[in-house]
Amino acid sequence: MTTSFAPLGLPEPLARACESLGFSTPTAIQLQAIPAGLAGRDLLAQARTGSGKTLAFGLPLLAKIEPAALRTQALVLCPTRELADQVAKDLRAAARFLPNLKIITLCGGIPLRPQLASLEVPPDVIVGTPGRILELMAEKALSLEHINSFVLDEADRMLDMGFVADIQTVAKRLPKTAQCLMFSATFSEDIRTIAATLLRDPLEISAALDDAPKIDEWVHVVDADQRHWAVMQILTDRAPEAALVFCNTRKETAALTTALQREGFAADALHGDLEQREREEVLARFANGSLRVLVATDVAARGIDIAGLPMVLSAEIASDADQHVHRIGRTGRAGETGLAVAVVTPSESHWRRSIEAARGSAFQERSLRLSQQRAKPAPAAFRTLQIDAGRQDKLRPGDVMGALTGAAGLAADAVGKISLYPTRCYVAVARAHADAALARLREKGIKGRKLRVKAIG
Repeated sequence: MTTSFAPLGLPEPLARACESLGFSTPTAIQLQAIPAGLAGRDLLAQARTGSGKTLAFGLPLLAKIEPAALRTQALVLCPTRELADQVAKDLRAAARFLPNLKIITLCGGIPLRPQLASLEVPPDVIVGTPGRILELMAEKALSLEHINSFVLDEADRMLDMGFVADIQTVAKRLPKTAQCLMFSATFSEDIRTIAATLLRDPLEISAALDDAPKIDEWVHVVDADQRHWAVMQILTDRAPEAALVFCNTRKETAALTTALQREGFAADALHGDLEQREREEVLARFANGSLRVLVATDVAARGIDIAGLPMVLSAEIASDADQHVHRIGRTGRAGETGLAVAVVTPSESHWRRSIEAARGSAFQERSLRLSQQRAKPAPAAFRTLQIDAGRQDKLRPGDVMGALTGAAGLAADAVGKISLYPTRCYVAVARAHADAALARLREKGIKGRKLRVKAIG
């Protein structure tokens, strides 16, 4: 069995990037997809979230890029902004030793003007959502005439969200020679139908069964008026460091988040009504340990990739089997054991039966004792400091770390994840040291610059 990326035929800069990122052993989907992708084959690939699928299509895509060509050569379509941001981030990491490579994201929900400006010099790789790509094409700002790699990531979710016509419109504008790679967690009849129209003699691959996540999974049946109480009891009993909680509607997402916050849980919501900056802030806080509970709808949570996420909790059971697969795929990654629990009310039993029929087995059902005297929820281990400067201001993660461990006097292990964006930076600081760190950064600044800093969680 291949134990490194080197025998897969990758160009040296990409193989070196994998090594530098700590990816020593290819996953099952990478073993199958990378050689075929490098050989130019169209692919129809079944791969769950967390299987390493971004590198499975990203490395062959990057291998074909002609540097400094000043034309867009690859397009990756994703169902949501969050997934597009994550894919672009992973591609940039894999391309770290490829000089002068420009990768941008083009998604809706963001003002159009900055994206138009970003296309004045054509990027090498675009990662985006179908609607915004079509909008920019209509503005004559984006040309697909030089695309040699076209990727549909999480194609099943794009179909579920009604993007079929958009995908077909984009595909018609591609060169007939463009390689097409479709990745999906499930192979429905709709997926196979659209694959037949887009792919040429595709190689069909899937991750090995033994690569499946290790997930403990069960359901609790409760009355509808006990749903919020049941969620709180599960979170109290299991006490995960982090939990992603799914609801089926924005309204229930907001209601559950309010109930959790009222009871002292370090929780916040992710939904479609948030501005892009607010979404990034919430995701940064969840990723860095300043939030213990993130409550989200399925659409809003697309693309969330939190390493070592210990628990997924469906406050409302998914309404179909594919949705259920995507939810639980966010835990139990990289060989770790995950936990997936669903709360089911009697009126939702038909959804439960549908999922059980699709998976071929019944859920394990466990009783839940709803205590009137729960223990007080543990606070998050970190607080987040927001610095109003970012990459555009030449701020680097090392500058932030240096200021915190230097002028602010923190030990290195008191500083957590640093998330850097174009105009701002989020840094996690151990809760016990956050107030002192905030005061010192305001007083001393970063590399001699006085910057606005505030605590946001």
